[in-house]
This record gives sequence, C-alpha cells and structure tokens, in this order.
Amino acid sequence: MTAPTKTMTVVPNVPHLEPKARFADLLAAEWIKLWSLRSTPWAFAATVVAVLATTVAGAVGDSRNYTTFDAPHQEYFRMFGAVGDSFSTGAATMLILGVGAIGAITILGEYTSGMIRTTFTAVPARRSVMAAKVAVVTASATAFGAALVLVSYCVTQVILSGDHASAGLGHSGVVRMLVASSVLAPVSALVGMGLAAVIRHSVLTIVVTIALFFILPSLLDSQKLLTVSILHMTILQAWGRICFEQSTTARFPWTVPGACLVLAIWGLVSLVLAIFTSNHRDQ
Repeated sequence: MTAPTKTMTVVPNVPHLEPKARFADLLAAEWIKLWSLRSTPWAFAATVVAVLATTVAGAVGDSRNYTTFDAPHQEYFRMFGAVGDSFSTGAATMLILGVGAIGAITILGEYTSGMIRTTFTAVPARRSVMAAKVAVVTASATAFGAALVLVSYCVTQVILSGDHASAGLGHSGVVRMLVASSVLAPVSALVGMGLAAVIRHSVLTIVVTIALFFILPSLLDSQKLLTVSILHMTILQAWGRICFEQSTTARFPWTVPGACLVLAIWGLVSLVLAIFTSNHRDQ
C-alpha cells in the first residue's frame, strides 16, 4: 500500500516593505518630540515671565517718571519712549536667550540621549528629518514670538495709558517694532539649532551663544569702522536698527534694509548648518 502524497506549497520569503515616511509624517513626529520634552513648556514659560517682567518694570518706571517731566520731555517720550517701552532692548535680550535655548535643546536633547540614532535608523534620510525639525521649531517660535510681543505691547500701553502717554498702532514705528521683534524669535531659534548642530555639547553651546551675542558686542569699539561693522552684524544690533530711528549724529550710519539682511543671513546660515551637518558627522 502506497502512502498518499501531499503537495507542499512553498511560500516565497518576501520581506514586508514598510511605506516610506512622508514629510508630513516627519513633521508630526517632530511636533510630538518637541512637546514631549519636559523642558519645552518650562522654557517657553520662563521666557514669557522674563520678557514681561522686563517690559512691565520699564513701563511702570517710566509711567511714574512721566509726571515729573516738563512738556517738551513728555512730548519726546510720547514720540519715542512709548514705543521703546513696548519691547525694550532688555526684553529682546531675554527673548533671544530663551528661544535660542529652546532651539538648541531640540537638537542637543536628541544627541545627549542617543535618540538621534533611533531616529536616523528609522528614517535614514537625515536631511529630511532635520528639515522637519527645523520647520516645526521655527513655526512654533514664530507663533510664540508674535503672541509674546503683542501681549507685551498691550500690557505696556495699558500701563502708559493711565498718563495719556501710550502709543497706538497708528503711531510711527509701532508696527515696524512689532514685526521686527516677532521675527527675532524664529531667527534666535534657528541660531540655537545651528550652533547646537555644529557644537553638540550643552555647556559649550551656551558659552558660545553668550559670548557671541552679548560679550563680543560689549567689547567692540564703537568709534572704529571695522569694529562697528562687526557690531552691525550682530542680531541684537540689527533688531535695534529696525525698531528705532538712527541718531542723526551717528558716525557710521546704516540702513534698515541692511539690518533686515543681517537677520536674514543669520537665519539662513543657521538653517543650513542645522540641516546639512547631520550628513557629514556621525551622531
């Protein structure tokens, strides 16, 4: 008796191909990673407190002094001082530090935790990953900066309006100041990301940022063309030139378009560093 013969069907071992991640998927992933960091909401909240504390303190102080001014001095303050109180140089400094740190954290957090290896293993297209990260952080910083600047302007003008010294939206220079201060946030975030992508060390990144933006400008001689030219290339100086009118006695005058170009170059160079250095260095 012959045993029945069974026909065996061989199933080919074909690997299951996962669909490639779309850029929209990368944006969603980076959005989740940004807001899952514990430091992110704290950093945004600390920046809000620091900026508003600076502007409110300045507006309250000027409001108290305003009544002691003579008529010409009061007129001068209404023309220029009320705009400056809306978002002072101190507030801009706090914004650069806060948002710049947030931008740096988004990259340094992944490198220090080793998460970047998992990310690049899942999505080998490193530039696409970094481009998505830059897009998410820049959009968040832009919305945050615009909201914070608007709140700062409203709060300070309410304080000054008690002495009839406020500057409405139709006041000369107000809109320009609001736009320039809002742009400061995404530029600072990009610079933080660019420096972090190149340095990849938390303490060293903070030291370089403070030295580059705050210590170096304070050491430059404002009476020499070379050092003044370097000073004009810094972010805070460019922001100030856009927001405020230049003195008629300025020894080395520069234009508002030139200051806008400085901010654009900082943002563009930082964007390139953040996206393209990931392909040339191991994580």
